[in-house]
Amino acid sequence: MDTLAAPAVEPLVAPGPPLTAEQAERARRQLSLPGFDEIAQRRLAAARVLVIGAGGLGSASVPYLVGAGVGTIGIVDDDVVDLVNLHRQVAHRTADVGRPKTASLADAARDLDPAVRIHEHRVRLTSQNAFEVLSGYDLVLDGSDNYPTRYLVDDAARLTGIPLVWGAILQHHGQVSIAWHERGPGYRDLFPAPPAPEDVVSCSTGGVLPGLCGTIGTLMATEALKLICGVGRPLIGRVLVYDALSARTREIPFARDPQAEPVTGLVDYELFCAGPDAPPSVGADELAARLRDVRDAQGAGGDAAEDGDRAATAPVILDVRDPEEAARLRIPGARLLPLAELEARAEDGTRRDLLEDVAPAPGPRRSVIVHCERDPRSVRAARLLSSHGSDDVRYLRGGIQELARLAPELLEGTSSTTGTPPINGSSRG
Repeated sequence: MDTLAAPAVEPLVAPGPPLTAEQAERARRQLSLPGFDEIAQRRLAAARVLVIGAGGLGSASVPYLVGAGVGTIGIVDDDVVDLVNLHRQVAHRTADVGRPKTASLADAARDLDPAVRIHEHRVRLTSQNAFEVLSGYDLVLDGSDNYPTRYLVDDAARLTGIPLVWGAILQHHGQVSIAWHERGPGYRDLFPAPPAPEDVVSCSTGGVLPGLCGTIGTLMATEALKLICGVGRPLIGRVLVYDALSARTREIPFARDPQAEPVTGLVDYELFCAGPDAPPSVGADELAARLRDVRDAQGAGGDAAEDGDRAATAPVILDVRDPEEAARLRIPGARLLPLAELEARAEDGTRRDLLEDVAPAPGPRRSVIVHCERDPRSVRAARLLSSHGSDDVRYLRGGIQELARLAPELLEGTSSTTGTPPINGSSRG
């Protein structure tokens, strides 16, 4: 069957003005394709595409969107380029280490086509800003690396009527699909609920094959071009699954869930992804207020007895990340106990106190606040501590990255949210 002769959807974007001579020359090899005539190219030039994430998938999809002639691209990311990114996020260069990813990727896009319009959104997408960020765009590509953002983008796209192209990668597997609720099922129809945080494996802990980012990212860009121009049959109601090690693809069809709860608004996605049986938590704003109180009391001096009482009742802050992560960014005074070591202590069976030699026993007046980079490891650690007799254990919602976004001056090291050393921190990246 000729898929070009029978497109599944009408073109998403109306054609813009006639092409300039340079635009036509740039697109010459594209204009000869069936379905990609001058009208289609004018649709691309008029299109406004928002890309969530400037990491592995974003840095692969944005250059191909630019090369194809998409006229306006927005890039959303609050992170900075790290040396560990470069093996797979190849639009960034060694000279970009320490720079905001949005700026680095924007420069790469303009180097490819100086006429492209790039809008940098150097923010972390939240329920509070999602509608504002998505406004004015025709289409959104989600290449984010965490479940709260994925569900947030899907809900925001559904409520605004914007089609969503999403991709996901881990180790040597990747997935691509489209969520367009006016035309078919969405992300929640395929994944009604997120996995338990303790079951989530990230690229930082599980690894990712570098070329997989390019494969899935370019597939996402291709799906975007098909939607914009109304060419071919986009992945609506279908998930393309790719296994790089076996060089095999398969397709999984799916439909709307007739029993799904309607989406009527945006929620707290950190809490949603923590699950209904999540341990108690503390917000970054509340912890920031506590840390400021401690800092101010120490700076003001005062009665030694009062200082001792304050120290005795202050929460124990437990960092369950790896030492390399803690070296980059940390909460002053936090006790480091990587999750793998905590789990080994739990399996040992001979320890009554899992925090022995790390932190004083919480006792009736002392609480424990567990944090990781975002949430999954801290949720797992909090559950483990609670099951082994710790009464007052909470995890930090959004992890140290959320705290860095709200109060970078309270941290030591280099914040990936700000890209600059906190006031009291070192200059290590």
